[in-house]
Amino acid sequence: MASLHSSVDNDDKDLLALGYVPSFKREFSNLATISFAFSIMGLCSSISTTFNTPLTLGGPSTVVWAWILGATMCFTLGSSIAEIVSAFPTCGGLYTASAQLTPKKYRAIVGWVVGWLNILGQIAGNASTEFGLSGMILAAADGDFNVTSGKVVGLFAGLLVLHGILNSVSTRHLARFTKYFVFINLGATALIIITLLATTPRSEMHPASYVFGKAGLVNGTGGWNNGLSFLFGLLSVQWTDYDATAHISEEVRRAAYAAPAAIFIAVIGTGLLGWLFNIVLVLCSGDLRIMTMRIGKTGALILWSFVCLTAFFVVQTALQATSRTVFAFSRDHGLPDRGFFGYSSRWTQTPLRAIWLSTFLSILPGLLDLASPVAANAIFSLTAIALDLSYIIPIFLRRVYQNHPEVMFKPGPFYMGPGLLGWTANVVCIVWTLFVCVIFSIPTVKPVDSLYMNYASVITVGVMFLSLLWYFLDAHRHYKGPQSDIRNADIKDERLQSEEEKQAEKGDLA
Repeated sequence: MASLHSSVDNDDKDLLALGYVPSFKREFSNLATISFAFSIMGLCSSISTTFNTPLTLGGPSTVVWAWILGATMCFTLGSSIAEIVSAFPTCGGLYTASAQLTPKKYRAIVGWVVGWLNILGQIAGNASTEFGLSGMILAAADGDFNVTSGKVVGLFAGLLVLHGILNSVSTRHLARFTKYFVFINLGATALIIITLLATTPRSEMHPASYVFGKAGLVNGTGGWNNGLSFLFGLLSVQWTDYDATAHISEEVRRAAYAAPAAIFIAVIGTGLLGWLFNIVLVLCSGDLRIMTMRIGKTGALILWSFVCLTAFFVVQTALQATSRTVFAFSRDHGLPDRGFFGYSSRWTQTPLRAIWLSTFLSILPGLLDLASPVAANAIFSLTAIALDLSYIIPIFLRRVYQNHPEVMFKPGPFYMGPGLLGWTANVVCIVWTLFVCVIFSIPTVKPVDSLYMNYASVITVGVMFLSLLWYFLDAHRHYKGPQSDIRNADIKDERLQSEEEKQAEKGDLA
């Protein structure tokens, strides 16, 4: 028990050294933190909902090889993010780090752009994942059940409100049920793999040339070349939130160790197990609908319920991460709210205001589907590019300004060193992410019309332009970059102490 209190005290000292007063209880253990990191990646649910993209655009071999290629490159990104999180274990995550890794005259504008990219990317991610979960749940309904856009949107909104309620409990309770997510996530994936292999006759399994070779490369883009049809397969593996674990750093014990380690372990585990999962799906003849054929409707529904449950965990953890980012941005006066959403409830010691603001904002993109599915999908597409850009900006700044006198990068326990290993990982992940952002911006199918147009790059650039316009017109007056709140906390303590002294004096007079 003494060592536990010691680790918490050291974490809070590190946070104070970064300029922030501890606002949360540190209830997330190593297991709960690793479980959180795995859950945000939603292994089997993410593959289940994106599997058809590489399969239909590039063929079965594209599913297999695009995944392992993307996973390998994502490993360099995850390692680079973990290195920064270890040095800056705050709930602001890479947003806070980006401003600290640049000279003072650029801190406000860098923090502003990265903060908005990260928040809007997370909100769009919450909405798109929850919308996908709504479709997954209704897809399991009986054939006579009429699925309409209104029912999907209604279920979507109801699920997000449920996640808001679940996120409103204290950190202790969040940590308790989060630590079990990883067992359901990995267990469901392993169970599906075993079930498909056990129930598929060898005579019906595809040959190796179909799974790994040229026979499995099928261009389904309608006009793009074979190279591009293969690269579109990366859309499946790149669609994840790598820095979510950073946003709960102020709730994690031994955060400088546990948070980056959880990111590192989850990226490796998801990459390898996901590759095996994709191979088995291709080997056994297609997407998860084949479960009905192999084990019957009842068995398939049981397995499908576990897939839906992992998607549920993705949104649960994602909403928690989003609310902490909103809390941090409001705490730094990045929102025009005078710090209203940068408030932590004394009752639960969680940012209730930020949680419900994040919930409400996440519902809005889904409501667009009632008016225009194209507009809703355009907002959903913001996720990957916005988040990826918010990841590589601090990695880039760390290298560009590493010798600048105003930039003090003090490596944390997770550190790849100043030599070739660290440089290689950083450079590769930056170049790869920029390359993938270009791929994300290309329409995947020809001919291109209003229905198949890819609006991701347009919306991302639009968001960056509007945020900069807002900054120069007004926000620069109240936002100066990440700011220490230690002085504000001291003033509050003085006021409370003064009030207590006055009450004591009144009691003595009475």
